[in-house]
Amino acid sequence: MRLDKYLSDMGAGTRSELKKDIRKGGAVVDGNVVKDPGFSVSASSSVIFRGTAVAYEEFVYYMLNKPAGVISASEDDREETVVDLLPEPRRRDLFPVGRLDRDTEGLLLITNDGALSHRLLSPKHHVDKVYYAVVSGILDDSDVELFRQGLVLSDGLECLPADLKILSVSDASYESEAEVTIREGKFHQIKRMFESVGSEVTYLKRLSMGPLSLDPSLAPGESRRLSEEEMAALEVL
Repeated sequence: MRLDKYLSDMGAGTRSELKKDIRKGGAVVDGNVVKDPGFSVSASSSVIFRGTAVAYEEFVYYMLNKPAGVISASEDDREETVVDLLPEPRRRDLFPVGRLDRDTEGLLLITNDGALSHRLLSPKHHVDKVYYAVVSGILDDSDVELFRQGLVLSDGLECLPADLKILSVSDASYESEAEVTIREGKFHQIKRMFESVGSEVTYLKRLSMGPLSLDPSLAPGESRRLSEEEMAALEVL
């Protein structure tokens, strides 16, 4: 690949900035100063840029504890995105795997691995996604059965069977806590499913996605790279 693309992929700067610095002699490849931004390099090349070694990684994976108020997008001209929350320097090709609503919190995987994203999101792979929800209203066993059968939403959308586990109910506050496991990810799906049984979601947090569980040590807005064990679990999907 081109030297400027290599460096851009690794978050060293924009392509236009990098071209200028490379032409000024800021890059050393395999021990030699290279001033051509189009110089061909590979993942195994030794690249030093501005005095710092830059190793190439084809794919990277971050676990983020998404806070409320941030949109699930790679970039936006007006609003803060989940990718903006990652530490600098960061790659330019990162994206969230699926989307969490603006007011939804919890586990979000951010990567540049399109094939993995497809495996995690495709309904035919039946990857479990577990959410914790606080809803208005009193849930009961009839709601559990409706979720198990597969709900039909107001617009006719047929949901796959889902698991609803009631954690607590409060007559005093007229609300319930629950865990929901779904195997697809339609627009506002969890909220719309509860609406179809007469409840409104007041708080929603994703706890897990496939083999990945939210690290309890991550505060909202914090992230970390996936561990080797987590990576190994994803590879068998």
